[in-house]
Amino acid sequence: MNVSTAEAKAKFSELLKRAEAGEEITVTRHGKPIAVIAAASRPQRKSLLGAMKGQIWISDDFDELGPEWDEYVK
Repeated sequence: MNVSTAEAKAKFSELLKRAEAGEEITVTRHGKPIAVIAAASRPQRKSLLGAMKGQIWISDDFDELGPEWDEYVK
C-alpha cells in the first residue's frame, strides 16, 4: 500500500494497526518512496522449561547432615 506523507500523518494510528496486522505501507513524497512502515520482527524465545533435564543430579541423601554437624544441631 502506498500513502502520501500528508495521508500518513493524518492516518498514522490506522497505518500502524495495519502494519501490525502484517501489511507493509510505503510512504511517498511527490510519488517517490521515502519510508516503509512495517511490523517489527520479534525473535521467538525458546522455552526454558526442562532446559537442564538430564544435566543436574541430586543425591538421595543431600539433606542429611554428617557427624561433623552434631555439635551445631544439638
